[in-house]
Amino acid sequence: MKPVLLLIPGMLNDARVWADVADALTDEAEVRIVDVLTQDSIAAMAREALARVADVPPERPVVLVGFSMGGYVAGELLSTVPDRWRAAVLIATGCLPETPESAAGREMAIAAFRTDFEATIQGVARRGLAKPDAALQVRMVSMMRDVGADTAIRQTQAIRTRADHRTALGTLALPVQVLCGRQDRVTPPPMSQTLADTLPNATLHWVDDAGHMLPLEHPQVVAAALRRAVAA
Repeated sequence: MKPVLLLIPGMLNDARVWADVADALTDEAEVRIVDVLTQDSIAAMAREALARVADVPPERPVVLVGFSMGGYVAGELLSTVPDRWRAAVLIATGCLPETPESAAGREMAIAAFRTDFEATIQGVARRGLAKPDAALQVRMVSMMRDVGADTAIRQTQAIRTRADHRTALGTLALPVQVLCGRQDRVTPPPMSQTLADTLPNATLHWVDDAGHMLPLEHPQVVAAALRRAVAA
């Protein structure tokens, strides 16, 4: 049987964020993508993710993959059910808890989503890329527009109230790859460095000429990391 790749999208993303990565891996694994559009907490998203592999027998490998907000969901799962996973890949994410400064930034984001959602997602799309790319920006904005302001607000509130799992992650035995774009302005490189330093068996991969949106900017790099995880 093929191993299972459980892919968790980031904020304002749906399954489309994984499309290019998934297409590159159809021969190596069964790809399952978690729907994180309706839940009101990171813990609830983690429960949904776990339900997506409830039918997978223990002997079949499952690799856990989280992008951005999905990395927080993956952190919840790695902390609470660590024995369920063969390996993990954490992309453009972190493990630090919310600070007063970041909480204030989330409040500003919520206000922007409520005031002018279209202008806000246009800005999010630009900020997520290392350099201007009209085609990728169109794809991103279309996806975010479909996800909608209500979901964006709910996800922002979920991130703001996420748990601090650093103690549990510090005891994790399974192999974890951490990927980060050198030009990531959303979850900057120091966040990935801290995450890799927290995990005892982590390998940190820097991606040149890349911003935050690694699954769209460099899907082959992400696919290569997932292949390594499947083979672990």
